[in-house]
Amino acid sequence: MGKDVIIACDFASKKALFDFLDLFKEEKPFLKVGMELFYAEGPEIVREIKKRGHKIFLDLKLHDIPNTVKKSMSVLSGLDVDMTNLHAAGTITMMQAALEGLTRPDGTRPLLIAVTQLTSTDQERMENDLLIKEPIDKVVMHYAYNA
Repeated sequence: MGKDVIIACDFASKKALFDFLDLFKEEKPFLKVGMELFYAEGPEIVREIKKRGHKIFLDLKLHDIPNTVKKSMSVLSGLDVDMTNLHAAGTITMMQAALEGLTRPDGTRPLLIAVTQLTSTDQERMENDLLIKEPIDKVVMHYAYNA
């Protein structure tokens, strides 16, 4: 493969995940583990997937106070994931804390990316639910710049 394709593993259980992964005989695809699977099976699911030789994008979209995100990212870094994310709405300070927590003592770290806006959010939801009156494309670009 010239570029990695990331397969979303939005399964509710370890059994469903491994039934799916057993279909791959030679390849070890890059996998996205989201909240549903991670919360159902815990950190051990990540360790088991890594033992099988897969790259992992841990998609938890962390968004909390900076200290909590820093400590959480430190735990996730120890799981040896290849990529993880946070929500850029959590502020620059939170994103900096995340990067600090994710960076291991030897200076290495997984790739950290930021979600700027969920695809389920539209202009109406931003204005009515979040009280953000700026155009959604401007908000997305601002969050991306901050990230």
